[in-house]
Amino acid sequence: MQLGLIGLGKMGGNMATRLREKGHDVIGFDYNPEVRDVDSLAELVQRLEAPRIVWLMVPAGEPTAATIRELSGLLEAGDLIIEGGNSHYVDDRKRADELKELGIHYVDAGVSGGVWGRQNGYGIMVGGAPEDIERAKPIFDALTPDSGGGYVHAGGVGAGHFVKMVHNGIEYGMMQAFAEGYELMAASDIVDDVPGTFDSWREGTVVRSWLLDLLVRALEEDPELAGLRGYAQDSGEGRWTVQAAVDHAVPAPVITAALFARFASRQEDSPAMKVIAALRNQFGGHAVTRATEDQA
Repeated sequence: MQLGLIGLGKMGGNMATRLREKGHDVIGFDYNPEVRDVDSLAELVQRLEAPRIVWLMVPAGEPTAATIRELSGLLEAGDLIIEGGNSHYVDDRKRADELKELGIHYVDAGVSGGVWGRQNGYGIMVGGAPEDIERAKPIFDALTPDSGGGYVHAGGVGAGHFVKMVHNGIEYGMMQAFAEGYELMAASDIVDDVPGTFDSWREGTVVRSWLLDLLVRALEEDPELAGLRGYAQDSGEGRWTVQAAVDHAVPAPVITAALFARFASRQEDSPAMKVIAALRNQFGGHAVTRATEDQA
């Protein structure tokens, strides 16, 4: 299939490469002239054959909103926009209604996999009308793991980003549990090999996971995480998950506590937060704040 892809950063650039490796024709646009195939959104639309499919991988909020506004004046009835960033699901519904008046179709896609997605495949969670999902299915199939898993049509417009939001909230809780376990073992006078303990859990235990694999990788690079400052940013989805839990009267104490722990990380250095910072860097390539000599 032919696809326009807007946003060729850490995620979008690797997605474009994986799609091309699977035989799809990807025309990419980015504000970085070194990585783009066309110089403007107008040229991107001109290069695509109608009916077009355009996938957005730009930061949530105003960057996404501005891009969609510009595209709405360039695309034609029958074209399809796939919004693959971490937008709030409430915004998806508003955008879909506005684009529908122009005859432009809209699908929201939550994407998980970080910087490893090109090699391992991505988790893709989509929301939208069944006919729009079916039209883009070859693209979803190319992006997801070769095993055939990692994909769900979660529901109507907004459902893809809603389940991705919940996914990221769960991720907060899992990362926090590993982090607290690390700090507890490191603080004791009982455990001599904390990195080796985590490594041993990768086989045969009920806590084995990709996050655990990444934690072991981080500890191999820096066993005491001395080069990291215990500061962890939150990208918004954790807050939205907690707000959604409040809106639906669903108790979510673990996710809420994990979010608040990230807030606490900005007040003083913390060994547990060093684990969170290390994991975010491992799976997503997120920038980390290095410890100063005094902090180390």
